[in-house]
Amino acid sequence: MLVGVDISTRTAVRRPGAEGARAASLAAATGDIAESDTRNLITSNNSGSLAEQASTELSADASLVEFRELVESAGALVVAQTLQRRGKAEAATLVGSGKVDEIAGMAASSNADLVIFDHDLTPTQLRNLEGRLPCAVLDRTQLILDIFARHARTREGHLQVELAQLEYMLPRLTGRGKAMSQLGGGIGTRGPGETQLETDRRRIQRRLVHLRGELDSVKRIRRQQRQRREAVPVPTVAMVGYTNAGKSTLFNRLTGAGVLASSRMFATLDPKLRALELPSRRRILLSDTVGFIRNLPHTLVTSFRATLEEVERAEVLLHVRDASSAYGDEQKAQVEKVLSELEVLNKPRIEVLNKVDLLTVEERAGLEARGIVAVSAQTGEGMDRLLRAIDEALVADPLVDAEFVVPQSEGSLLAAIEAGMVIHSRAFEDDSVHLAVRGPASLVGRIRQNLESR
Repeated sequence: MLVGVDISTRTAVRRPGAEGARAASLAAATGDIAESDTRNLITSNNSGSLAEQASTELSADASLVEFRELVESAGALVVAQTLQRRGKAEAATLVGSGKVDEIAGMAASSNADLVIFDHDLTPTQLRNLEGRLPCAVLDRTQLILDIFARHARTREGHLQVELAQLEYMLPRLTGRGKAMSQLGGGIGTRGPGETQLETDRRRIQRRLVHLRGELDSVKRIRRQQRQRREAVPVPTVAMVGYTNAGKSTLFNRLTGAGVLASSRMFATLDPKLRALELPSRRRILLSDTVGFIRNLPHTLVTSFRATLEEVERAEVLLHVRDASSAYGDEQKAQVEKVLSELEVLNKPRIEVLNKVDLLTVEERAGLEARGIVAVSAQTGEGMDRLLRAIDEALVADPLVDAEFVVPQSEGSLLAAIEAGMVIHSRAFEDDSVHLAVRGPASLVGRIRQNLESR
């Protein structure tokens, strides 16, 4: 059974049209506007406030729909759901006492064996709800952690998920106090002794220290691999986006990697890195990362720092969005929120609207008119345009035009030009080749230096 909770602070709620009425009365008193304009101003402000309230309600409903999809991705069968809107959270149970009784009745009548809240629960709220409901209780963070644990495949992924789970569990431990205490031996140890709760906390603390050390080793290995890559300057482009935006399908379309692409949320956890050749003949490394979601638990962002280092080191970010989603703007804001936490919001970004094959002809024409990079990873539409956009966004080694006169005997130089640059024209004169090319500034400089030294 799903429970959605929409909590909006009372201080943020304003009476419809209050500001408009106040502004209109002041303007009318000073004679700035006519009476008809005053009525229009009040109506305009009133409708705007109502629209804002409707948007808030839509967001709550949309959140519950998304949460249901998240629960189904975890393999659960949803038998009932309910939504409560409150001005503030109830300290003891999050929702009101009457709502708890209603949830208990719905769970009993539908034979639900699990109640999942689309909200984080404090340790006290979790304990009180478990005492009043006829089945187990989970909150949003526990659900996401469970999905991450199911989808982790590599050793690194398991380490990161376990670290996030233990960091979440530590403040929520409950014990039976003196009933599970351990008595010590010797003088001065005849008190209640150490409780089982304290023992569990110490054990988890030791495990957390061990996991952080293991992840530091992973970071060190990644740093060494990155240093070897940086010895030969190959820029990295990282794909980011909301979960289920089609990043893995797009990654497969561009690189042919064959990684798992699923409609389930968080199907991809472990980072993937593949080489990709751009139209300019430059080679880059394309990285596929874990998807983001609304209210992504902070413990996950912290635990997955090792994975998200590729985002921090990338020269360009590809923000992949679902063009068919009705909540694209909100999803974009959530992704940017996580990017801000990672301090990479100022990096060059290319917004890529995926799944345009699900749009109408008019909607697709509107995207093209606005100059948006619109693609379909499923059909391959727009891939050439996307590759050109990546080419133009790379600034570390920009593309430059050049002309060379290369002796035909210099086969190695001609092969390097052929492999790494786009040749616009080629003309043969005596024993030399006149070339007009466009390529990376670093390669152009090396070719020119080699020609001058001969």
